[in-house]
Amino acid sequence: MLISTKGRYALTIMEELAQFEKGCYMPLPMIAEKQGISEKYLESIISMLVKGELVETLRGKKGGYRLKRQPDAYSIGEILRVAEGSLAPVSCLEGEMTCPHADGCSSLPVWQELEKIINEYLDSVTLKNLIEQGGSVRRDR
Repeated sequence: MLISTKGRYALTIMEELAQFEKGCYMPLPMIAEKQGISEKYLESIISMLVKGELVETLRGKKGGYRLKRQPDAYSIGEILRVAEGSLAPVSCLEGEMTCPHADGCSSLPVWQELEKIINEYLDSVTLKNLIEQGGSVRRDR
């Protein structure tokens, strides 16, 4: 499993929105400028966050984006799954793909357990934890 720039930037956007003035909409150009990331690239990521119902938008002069919930109500796993899709460590665990060798695969249980550990950990860390702890993130659960 490799988290792409899309997933990392999704977390960055969510962090920025969480730290912006409570209840206010943050314009995308402001996020792009603060983070030094292309606004065009951020548009594609923010649209996924809106479709995933993590973020809401308001058009117009005072428009922008804001979180739909409090930062402690978002897990890092939830955000990454919206941006990345699956967090499976191997392709045979993604979606409904079935491997013709699954019945005799001795490594399959290892990959399944690794996927479980990855998801449990990422789901135990909230957006609030990420903001408060910086690089040293403690689990909630």
